[in-house]
Amino acid sequence: MSKNLVIVESPAKAKTIKKYLGKDFEVLASYGHVRDLVPKDGAVDVTHGFDMKYQIIDRNEKHVKAIISALKEADELWLATDPDREGEAISWHLAELLREKNALKGKPVKRVVFYEITQREVQKAIANPRDISDDLVNAQQARRALDYLVGFNLSPLLWRKVQPGLSAGRVQSPALRLICEREEQIKAFVPREYWTLEALVEKDTQSFSAKLVEFDGRKVEQFTLTNVVGAMAAKSAVQKAADGVLVVGSVDKKQRRRNPAPPFTTSTLQQEANRKLGFTASRTMRAAQQLYEGIDIGGETVGLITYMRTDSVSLAQDALADIRQVIPQQFGAKALPPEPRYYKTKSKNAQEAHEAVRPSSAARVPKEIAKFLSPDQAKLYELIWRRTIASQMTQAVYDTVTAELRAGDAPAGGRGAHAFRASGSTLVEPGFIAAYLQNVDTPSGKEDDDDDKRLPALEVGDRLNLKDLAADQHFTEPPPRYTEASLVKTLEEYDIGRPSTYASIISTLQARDYVRLDGKAFSPTDVGMIVNKFLTDHFTQYVDYEFTAHLEDELDAVSRGEKQWKPLLAQFWGSFKPRVDEKMELSRTEIAEDRQLGTDPVSGKPVSARLGRYGPCVQIGTRDDPEKPRFASLRANQRIDTITLEDALALFRLPRDLGTLPSGEDVAVNIGRFGPYVRYGKNFVSLKKDDDPYTIELPRAIELIEQKIAAIEAATIKTFGDTGIRIIKGRFGPYITDGSRRARIPKGREPESLTVFECEAYLAEAEAAAPKKGAKKATKKAAAKKAPAKKAATKTATKTTAAKKATKKAAAK
Repeated sequence: MSKNLVIVESPAKAKTIKKYLGKDFEVLASYGHVRDLVPKDGAVDVTHGFDMKYQIIDRNEKHVKAIISALKEADELWLATDPDREGEAISWHLAELLREKNALKGKPVKRVVFYEITQREVQKAIANPRDISDDLVNAQQARRALDYLVGFNLSPLLWRKVQPGLSAGRVQSPALRLICEREEQIKAFVPREYWTLEALVEKDTQSFSAKLVEFDGRKVEQFTLTNVVGAMAAKSAVQKAADGVLVVGSVDKKQRRRNPAPPFTTSTLQQEANRKLGFTASRTMRAAQQLYEGIDIGGETVGLITYMRTDSVSLAQDALADIRQVIPQQFGAKALPPEPRYYKTKSKNAQEAHEAVRPSSAARVPKEIAKFLSPDQAKLYELIWRRTIASQMTQAVYDTVTAELRAGDAPAGGRGAHAFRASGSTLVEPGFIAAYLQNVDTPSGKEDDDDDKRLPALEVGDRLNLKDLAADQHFTEPPPRYTEASLVKTLEEYDIGRPSTYASIISTLQARDYVRLDGKAFSPTDVGMIVNKFLTDHFTQYVDYEFTAHLEDELDAVSRGEKQWKPLLAQFWGSFKPRVDEKMELSRTEIAEDRQLGTDPVSGKPVSARLGRYGPCVQIGTRDDPEKPRFASLRANQRIDTITLEDALALFRLPRDLGTLPSGEDVAVNIGRFGPYVRYGKNFVSLKKDDDPYTIELPRAIELIEQKIAAIEAATIKTFGDTGIRIIKGRFGPYITDGSRRARIPKGREPESLTVFECEAYLAEAEAAAPKKGAKKATKKAAAKKAPAKKAATKTATKTTAAKKATKKAAAK
């Protein structure tokens, strides 16, 4: 009996699939990618046809060893990683690595894909294997190479010209541009005043509202009434003309039908989970991955949803049949249309072999399996199930009524001088709404504020009691900041990245502190704004939305076998590299100018705001002054482009004396190189994230001090009376400290056995071995003076290395 080795990405997926394949199959996990580019310059060799230099990922080396060991006992290797470019690349990398290690030994390698982890689909895939797709692998390699070339060339430029530790990415930079441009629009926005008149009318004790749409026979636009004088004059004129009564001039009754939304793609799933559940894109994809890979639902482990990385809205025929059986059971026979609904994918690069994100079985009703799921899994599964079911249900039917209410005598044209409009809508047949109603990006989250607003029965000529007439002031609002949902939607509209990458794009922007999430909306940080300005000013083409979308189209063409990947890289690199070299000559002021705020009234020196080496700061004085400039870091809610002189000067009030401890030690708060801290005596404790150095008081400072002392006591292995010397449990093992010096404990010595004299000796030895202040600069200067000898030294080192290698080879023989 032959033995088969199947490789998937995750242990959860392996556990599920193992149950479906039986004893003749061994299933192991690769734990994601097994290889990646060497993390240094030259990993994509631009001088040798863009050869890619890969190395095994350290954390997965043990998993590769396990695969090699299991392969010795197997007759065939089956690669069952995810059905997309990334999954294809994982399979290819593993196969290549096994060939390099001579672990395959001619054994057949088969690639299988499935879009849902159910016994039927897994066994169907095993019965229909194929070869690894070179086109998909090449598309993934091209994407990885492009990301590497951009990152490894732009990021060092940012380090040198803006701030250490920054990064730029091929798709993260256009996404950052979207957020920064929206912020500029908000900052430049000038609100306009306008007024509306709303009547409260009544018929048969039922009250409803109506808006003024015609005044003195002319249509009322948004800016017809722009100030209080005009609004009050209009109100007075209408009240006089109406004399307490509005007459129904016309009634328009219609029936409106509404279709359900299509089932989820990756993008729409992320958007709706953000709107309805408050999930981030990363949180959504994490829960979806778990639902896809398999959940134990009472003794049966099964993938509850289909593959969650897809841009298709189509459903398989057997899935449609399954859904159409469930609808009458759950929502009644009237909710089932005569024929299935078919949806067409709008994305031009959609992979139609994929399905939409749907339940693997519609019969698994959320309320019945919720007990087997975590809270996040249960919420997301119900969202997916309801959206899928709703997509195959009947239309929702509304009765809509629009009534025109007139005030005043009819002029020559036969119409009243002023007119109001009231609209209402009544849900007659809920149809798909019984299962699911899509949220939209409006303040209310609803598509139509008149839905479910009912009007009384109205007939032309009815005289209605005008109970009140309100004149309301409004101001136009700036465009809203992006939420995760609206950002994902816009990324998809602009074709920036692909839905499977949106979560990582957003996470990277937050991790780099380029953007912050204030409530549900993104706002750029100072660093983000400066990085974006640098990229848009000097690398305009590469953060251009159309250029980024075109590059994605090119990559898609590679995945379809229509284009070659290395010429694509050569074309990109040919224009990109000269631009990087050119911009290396830029000065810092050409990239980010200091913002002048005014003059310090005490010193008479200029005050400016800028991005410093350790973040946004304000500065009193200049580098040309005899005295060094003074610096203060901006607070979390302050921005370089908006901070005022008064707020800037307030930042120099540190350090603040807070008082004294019961022991008599003075307590003060300040901001240092590594952030805000409290000093007590000669000791320090960092402030927590929510602590503000400008407002913190003594009780909170004492609380932080006591927490630190308690933590030190808990970690203390041994103390030596009043000497101040103690032995501490450290993150990397025990060590000796006296508060200012630190020494490692020699191997083989038990910490408890050390004496105070030994500890003092170790501390003195460590202090003597530590580099003195200024030694580093002196070493650099000395090295610079000896620079001409570098070439000769390198040659000597090369000869020595070569001689050693030759000796080793001879010894081996």
